[in-house]
Amino acid sequence: MRWLMTLRILRRILLLISPLTVALAQSADTGDVTLFEFASAKSVESWYDQNDTVMGGVSQSRMTYHGEGVATFTGEVSLENNGGFAQVRYDKTSFDLSAYEGLELRIRGDGQTYQLRLTTRDAPRIAYTQPFASATQWQTIRLPFSGFEPVFRGRQVADAPALNPANIQGLGLMISDKQAGAFELLVDEIKAY
Repeated sequence: MRWLMTLRILRRILLLISPLTVALAQSADTGDVTLFEFASAKSVESWYDQNDTVMGGVSQSRMTYHGEGVATFTGEVSLENNGGFAQVRYDKTSFDLSAYEGLELRIRGDGQTYQLRLTTRDAPRIAYTQPFASATQWQTIRLPFSGFEPVFRGRQVADAPALNPANIQGLGLMISDKQAGAFELLVDEIKAY
């Protein structure tokens, strides 16, 4: 147990040095691997917004450090100019998650539905998405890789290859489906399970 405490202390030290933790350590209890922990304001600097402004909309979003190890995906979705989505993305690394079943998020939301979006080296123009409902209390959500659907510009791609967890190169959070108005999703961590 002492080595586990030492591992946790080392992880916290690395979080202070590094913008975020990317697959630093595997949990001895479950075999899960932490992909993102938000230990400081620096941990969200590599996340960027990609909203409906790319097609003339006016929705806004951002990923900020909330404090106490939590990041916040927040903003406002507007339906003006045929808009209706907001997202934040991270694509500064690549993950080989072929040894895992899916992704686990610890979140607290506002009751709205969000999407976790993945991109791969195999199909860089396609986003593999899976929706999840948020609640106003902390919850842990598991999203199996088998449940991710390929989409391109909001439309399902019937002949796309299946998601390849060995070649994940980007990850994002999105709110869409014409859910107009302010939104807030707090994210404690993202793991592979």
